Amino acid sequence: MNLFGLAPLLLAFPVVGILFNALFGRRFVESNRAVGERWSGWFASSMALGAFAVAVVLGLSLAANEYHAETIALFDWFNIPSANFHIPWAIQVDTLSVTMMLVVTGVGSLIHIYAIGYMHGDPDFSRFFTYLNLFLFFMLILVSGNNYLMLFVGWEGVGLCSFLLIGFWFDRVDEEKKAMNANAARKAFVVNR
Repeated sequence: MNLFGLAPLLLAFPVVGILFNALFGRRFVESNRAVGERWSGWFASSMALGAFAVAVVLGLSLAANEYHAETIALFDWFNIPSANFHIPWAIQVDTLSVTMMLVVTGVGSLIHIYAIGYMHGDPDFSRFFTYLNLFLFFMLILVSGNNYLMLFVGWEGVGLCSFLLIGFWFDRVDEEKKAMNANAARKAFVVNR
């Protein structure tokens, strides 16, 4: 049962959720709030659950492979053939990364599902789920990357998404809460650097 080739889907599912909500989510919510929120929220949640399913399959494949680590190369970031230098964009599948993939996608899926009810009625419903899928994407890059450059990109992306999610209600009517959200977002961004 060698299904390591499914590893790119781990990152593809959140990207599809990001693109769907960024491009179509607001239109769905504005045309019919009840149906639009349902579509936007459940689509983002299903993408998180899809990533969780891929993480489960990778864990089972790792167990069937007697827990020998696999590296799935996707493409090269930098490639200088004359110097024999290349930095790959690759997914590391070992016991630690699969454990963290399961935690990130499992907890992320539960957060997505909970947020459907929590964010009900918010005018920026689809923007929130775009940010949530983006956070999941960068967290998966952080835990599955096989080099320090990918770890850095994942870390910086998680910091950016923390800023976006913490400061989500930057436009509240209440000036005190607006300032609190903006200050908390800035602090999170600086601390995550």
